[in-house]
Amino acid sequence: MRLEKIRTIKGTIRLLTGLHIGASKDTIEIGGLDQPIVKHPVTGEPYIPGSSIKGKMRSLIELAYFPEKVSNGKPCSCGQIGCPVCTIFGAAGDNRAENLGPTRLVVRDAYMTETWKEKFDSGDLPMEEKYENTINRITGTAEHPRPLERVPAGVEFEFSFSFKVFEGDKEDFLTYLQKGMRLIELDALGGQSSRGSGQVKFEDVTLDGEPWDIPDNIFNQ
Repeated sequence: MRLEKIRTIKGTIRLLTGLHIGASKDTIEIGGLDQPIVKHPVTGEPYIPGSSIKGKMRSLIELAYFPEKVSNGKPCSCGQIGCPVCTIFGAAGDNRAENLGPTRLVVRDAYMTETWKEKFDSGDLPMEEKYENTINRITGTAEHPRPLERVPAGVEFEFSFSFKVFEGDKEDFLTYLQKGMRLIELDALGGQSSRGSGQVKFEDVTLDGEPWDIPDNIFNQ
């Protein structure tokens, strides 16, 4: 297979509601957060892991366009030539057809824009603590409050995707990328999405430096 080009998709992810992408925590201090967000190990700033974006995009595309490939809640792993999911997002080794080629989509970690990074570095961007409760069905009172850490609404992150195009790629796989981005907007990123977290908007999207608008109705195409 001959690599014809590598296309670059860039833009901004704007948070419409608080974002919670959880990080593991071995110990919980008294009064501390038991659900912290993932942060850069050196700078301490929040970021969006590329795996979170890619994983959510893949799962939504499978559910929306290829439900027959979803088995036992696991991602498609057929690895066959002609499968858009395995071609774009990758497939497990043993089932991978020889001519499927490398994974087309590379999703990099998304870091805060320079404006928001400056606010964070100066201490003007505190993280949000959102308390969640269980409601007693008899008394109607809130029980067992749990503090949830979130990146506040309004914060913006710069994202970057690379997309390989190989000789013989007959299908417009980039269309699925647009559909996946729109599906994320309609759904959410990160955890606690059913409780309001993780609503995002992709803005100022470019393909190879040129504007690349995502049609509002692309989910129906």
